[in-house]
Amino acid sequence: MKDRMQELKHGKETTEEEDEVAVGMEKGFMDEFFEQVEEIRGFIESLAEKVEEVKRKHSAILASPNPDEKTKAELEDLMADIKKLANKVRSKLKSIQQTIEQEEGQNRSSADLRIRKTQHSTLSRKFVEVMSEYNTTQSDYRERCKGRIQRQLEITGRNTTNEELESMLESDNPAIFTSGIIMDNITQQAMNEIETRHNEIIKLENSIRELHDMFMDMDMLVESQGNLVNNIEHCVMEAQDYVEQGKDNIPKCKKFKKTNRRVT
Repeated sequence: MKDRMQELKHGKETTEEEDEVAVGMEKGFMDEFFEQVEEIRGFIESLAEKVEEVKRKHSAILASPNPDEKTKAELEDLMADIKKLANKVRSKLKSIQQTIEQEEGQNRSSADLRIRKTQHSTLSRKFVEVMSEYNTTQSDYRERCKGRIQRQLEITGRNTTNEELESMLESDNPAIFTSGIIMDNITQQAMNEIETRHNEIIKLENSIRELHDMFMDMDMLVESQGNLVNNIEHCVMEAQDYVEQGKDNIPKCKKFKKTNRRVT
């Protein structure tokens, strides 16, 4: 009987040790996840800042009939940076989404999983908002460039409908704008600006298409989250279950709550 009691006692101790190891591993995983959330949040904030800088560059370029090459080069660099950073954010969000789906497929349900789903949903929605704003910025810039072209064509005596102008813009050949026009100093100046704006529109086309594909991809990703709330306070409420696993996580959730209020 005594041996049996010792075996049971030893078995209980082993189980408790295994539970402690499991809790420690989960806590380490969540710590790493929270660090990843902060990194992604920082990337999204950087994207928002770059979008505002793009708006300023657009205004500077449109303010001059012949914008300097330095400003145009800076705009191209900004667009390249945004594309690179946006793809990085999308990749990281997709990776988190795949991990969540894998655990859901294994019928796992825990406070950790709910926290990660809420964080992922919040970050995804914020990312879509920023990229949607960038898409709107690019589209508005295209329309403003198109409006300048139409006004300059009127100066040369050539009136075009919106449909005719769109057809002309699809051409990569700037000579299409000079067809049938007798050149003088005024019309030459107008044609110079037309060529400048046309080149800007050509550069925008690929960017707008890429943004559209990215936006649709991320929009579907966010939609797949269902009715998860877009508020980090939900994370704090759900964390009550997580507290039992490790009270050290409470300050983390409070930190994210404050950070979210600043960002959103």
